[in-house]
Amino acid sequence: MKTLIKNARIINEGQIFSGAVLIDGELIAKVFSGEDIPAEFALGAKVIDANGKYLVPGAIDDQVHFREPGLTHKGEIATESRAAVAGGVTSYMEMPNTNPQAVTQEILELKYQRAAEVSAANYSFYMGATNDNLDEVLKTNGSDVCGIKIFMGSSTGNMLVDNEEVLSEIFKNTKLLVATHCEDEPTIILNTTIYREKYGDYVPISAHPKIRSAEACFKSSSKAVALASKYGTRLHVLHISTADEMKLFASGPVAEKLITAEVCVHHLWFDESDYIAHGNFIKWNPAIKSPADKAALWKALLDDKIDVVATDHAPHTLQEKEHSYFKAPAGGPLVQHSLVAMLEMSRKGMIPVEKVIEKMCHAPADLFRIDRRGYIREGYYADLVLVDPAQSWVVSPENILYKCGWSPFDGTEFSHQVTHTFVNGNLVYADGNVVSGIQGKRLKFNR
Repeated sequence: MKTLIKNARIINEGQIFSGAVLIDGELIAKVFSGEDIPAEFALGAKVIDANGKYLVPGAIDDQVHFREPGLTHKGEIATESRAAVAGGVTSYMEMPNTNPQAVTQEILELKYQRAAEVSAANYSFYMGATNDNLDEVLKTNGSDVCGIKIFMGSSTGNMLVDNEEVLSEIFKNTKLLVATHCEDEPTIILNTTIYREKYGDYVPISAHPKIRSAEACFKSSSKAVALASKYGTRLHVLHISTADEMKLFASGPVAEKLITAEVCVHHLWFDESDYIAHGNFIKWNPAIKSPADKAALWKALLDDKIDVVATDHAPHTLQEKEHSYFKAPAGGPLVQHSLVAMLEMSRKGMIPVEKVIEKMCHAPADLFRIDRRGYIREGYYADLVLVDPAQSWVVSPENILYKCGWSPFDGTEFSHQVTHTFVNGNLVYADGNVVSGIQGKRLKFNR
C-alpha cells in the first residue's frame, strides 16, 4: 500500500524542485525536497524512479460530457474516464444534458451510482436546471454535488433556461455554485435566419462564429454576471470565448472571487482560420472565434481574470461530425490531450509551466472547494501524474482512448507524454495501459 516516487521534478504551488513523494494508502504521506530520503520511509514501499520527469497534481476538469446515460454510442463513463486518466486528468465534473437529463435528485443519484461502478477517475455531476424544476434544484446538497448547471443558451440536449423569472429565482435562492453556458438565444436565432437565407441548408462552417457570435456571448454572460451581482450568487461562467467578455471579470486569487471564469483548451489552441483544415471537427458551442479573441483569452488567463482551464470534452461519432453544418453536432473529445496540449503551449513560451498546473489543478480545487485534492500536500489524496517532458509522440487512432475514436489533435505531435497516473494512491495508468478494476471516488466539497 506504499509507493515512493523519487528523483522527480515536482511542480506544485508555483515552485519547481527536485524531490520525492511517499504514498501511503490513499494519501500523500510525505513530500521530500532534494535527493536525501530517510531509509525508514522507503521501507516496504514500491519504488518508482521518475528519472527527472515532472510530478504534478492530477488535473481537475470542471466541464465534461461523458454521455451516459442514453448517449452511449458517443461515449461512456467507463471509456471517457479511462481516456481522462491516460491524459493525467484524475477528477472530472460531468454535465446534466444526458438522456434522461439529470434534472431530478433521483436521476442525478443514478449517475453517481454508475460512476461508482465504472469510473477510473474521481467524479462529480452537476444538477441540471430547467424552466420548471426549481424545487428539485434547491434540494441539491452542496457538500457532495459540484454545482448547478444552467444553459443560458441552447446546445446539445437543448436544456435552455430562458424564463427570466426562473433564472432570477435560481440565482436568488440557491446557495450552491451556479455554472452557466452563456449564449443569447434570440441573437443566435436571428443570425441563423440570415445565414440560412444566404446559403440554405449548406451554411459553411466558417459562419459558425458569426452565427454564435461574440455579441451573443457577451449579452448572455453580462446577464449572468448582473444576476449574480444582484443576488450574491456564486457564479462560474464556462467556456469563455471572446475578448469583449473579459471586461466582466476581475483579476485576483480564485478563492477570493464571487464570480469566476473558465477557458477551454480548444479556444486557446485554435482560431477561426483553423475551420479550413478541421471543419466540423472543431465545431463547439460557444464557437472558436477570431485570432484577436484568442489573444485576449491568453492575456486574461495570464492576468488571472480567467481562473481555470478545462475541456468541455463532448464526444460525437465520426459519422455525426461528417454531416452538413446544421446537422453536425457541436463538441469534440479532448480530455485525454488537455494537459499535454497546455504543456506544449508552455514549451512554446506562451505560459509558464507552473501556471499550467495552477490553472488545471490548484485553481479548480480552490474554486469548487474540493476536499483535499489539486495539490501535492501531505494528508491530501494521492492524485498524482508523472509527465515526461522529453518524450515526443503523435496522436493517432492507435493511441486514442475515446469511444468515438477520433481527436481534433489527430496527427499532432506533442513533446510531453503522461507516463503514470495515480488516483487515490492507486496506479491507474502506466506506460500506455489503463489498469483495470480500480475506480475513482465521489468528490466531496468543503461548503
